[in-house]
Amino acid sequence: MVNAIQSCLAIALLVPALAFAQTPTKTMDGALTNSAGMTLYTFDKDAGGKSACNGQCATNWPPLMAATDAKAAGDYSVVTRDDGSKQWAYKSKPLYLWIKDQKSGDKSGDGVGGVWHTAKP
Repeated sequence: MVNAIQSCLAIALLVPALAFAQTPTKTMDGALTNSAGMTLYTFDKDAGGKSACNGQCATNWPPLMAATDAKAAGDYSVVTRDDGSKQWAYKSKPLYLWIKDQKSGDKSGDGVGGVWHTAKP
């Protein structure tokens, strides 16, 4: 019985850590990346910690999704998208990937339309 309680306690303590572990804490060549090393971007039209990229925009610029129970930590926060899903933000700026980046380290989205920028720590 004691082992079962210890196991449950260990899992309870690990769950919040797992939610934060999904945040983009990696940097590569001065850019924030997701866990796969793909460059993250911010969008100038986002305001007030809210994403303005929906529909076709979100198809081309996939949001960095967060688990429904993800918690803010440090400079990372979680914003609610128009469809109710959760997205990671860095310093209140929602984070996105770029569909044309094909491999780790690609930064082809920087400067697109003059409104997309590589997210930097």
